[in-house]
Amino acid sequence: MILSMTGFGKASVVYKNKKITAEIKSLNSKQLDFAIRLPQQYREIELVLRNMVAKLLERGKVDLYVYSETTEEAAPAMLNVPLLTTYMKQLQQLSQTLGIPQPQDWLATLLRLPDAIKTDSATAETDEGELEAIKQAVEKATTALIEFRTQEGDRLEKFFKQKIENIRTLLADVAQYEGERVAKIKARILDSLSKLDGVEYDHNRFEQEMIFYIEKLDINEEKLRLQNHLDYFIDTLDNGHGQGKKLGFISQEMGREINTLGSKSNHAEMQIIVVKMKDELEQIKEQVFNVM
Repeated sequence: MILSMTGFGKASVVYKNKKITAEIKSLNSKQLDFAIRLPQQYREIELVLRNMVAKLLERGKVDLYVYSETTEEAAPAMLNVPLLTTYMKQLQQLSQTLGIPQPQDWLATLLRLPDAIKTDSATAETDEGELEAIKQAVEKATTALIEFRTQEGDRLEKFFKQKIENIRTLLADVAQYEGERVAKIKARILDSLSKLDGVEYDHNRFEQEMIFYIEKLDINEEKLRLQNHLDYFIDTLDNGHGQGKKLGFISQEMGREINTLGSKSNHAEMQIIVVKMKDELEQIKEQVFNVM
């Protein structure tokens, strides 16, 4: 089963008078692009968290946000007014510099920033138990994200198999026009020759040239290669996760064969089939970027 690179996970762990929450989300990316936001007192384990998440997720644009809240039994929380004032001035200056509007809801914006709320315990030294609780929260959130990726991967797999089957059906429809196509090409050339008054031509030589011309328009090799690419795409789908790049390469090869079919078809109905194939393949290409 393939995995999607898109996902979201959230988990919380309670330690003493704190509720530690980890939120993690991922989007598609060619490699692991990892950003992490931690309260200042947890910075000492940032590298540990990075290595832990990187090992589990492998690829994707990943954002991890860890924050803690005091429980009811904790010391009363207070707004960190000096820090919030500084935040607000910096945001106002940034708004003027970049020419972007200021937040409509200042309070909600400021309270989401690090250390906006402080308690008497916020300045206390972080002990090993609390650091271990953070790791647990991050691990649980990452596991939830992987479950999300798995579900999304299952949906993508069904989507890809349906699209491949659609292309396979369209490819089979080409056969009914191949004999008709050759006859139409020959009739069109003969009609053009008949309109040339006073021109004599060697009929045997004409037949030889016609055979050579028809051979150049033969599409059997393209059909066979496209069929093989379709089979290989399905085999790759069934070969586990981590196949996203390979599926992208296969879809490119499929596109080359479909384009060649279109350039050689020389037949209106066949060109319509080719356009439908391209539409199905384009939908595959759009989604294959989300595959691990």
